[in-house]
Amino acid sequence: MSDDSNPDPELDEDIGQATIVYEDPAEGTVEKTVSNEHIAYFQDHWLVKIEEDDRGRDRIRRIPGFKVHYVERTVDEFTEEVGTIRGEVESVASDLQERLPIGGESRNADDDPDDDSVHIDVTDGDPDDRR
Repeated sequence: MSDDSNPDPELDEDIGQATIVYEDPAEGTVEKTVSNEHIAYFQDHWLVKIEEDDRGRDRIRRIPGFKVHYVERTVDEFTEEVGTIRGEVESVASDLQERLPIGGESRNADDDPDDDSVHIDVTDGDPDDRR
């Protein structure tokens, strides 16, 4: 078992830390501790900042969620952490709503705003026409 659990002296106590334990094909079970700002969950993967290269670019490791045993985080206040997560989710949802026509924005002006029904135009076709 690889153990990177010794905290980095540069980790900011105010931000908190996260420890991720996951399976690596070459190293077996790996435990890595990073600053909370260097770990995120996105599209069924944990993203962990590993280091910076010589040009100052971040090297990120994408770890599939099913390979992760657990993630522990230190936070000042649990309700604040949940609120932050909720805010991030609401921000993503708002962004998607702006980009995608969700919620019937294509209604006609004559439509009843309280009517949630959807109209689908259907045309008769020839049953022998199999495009």
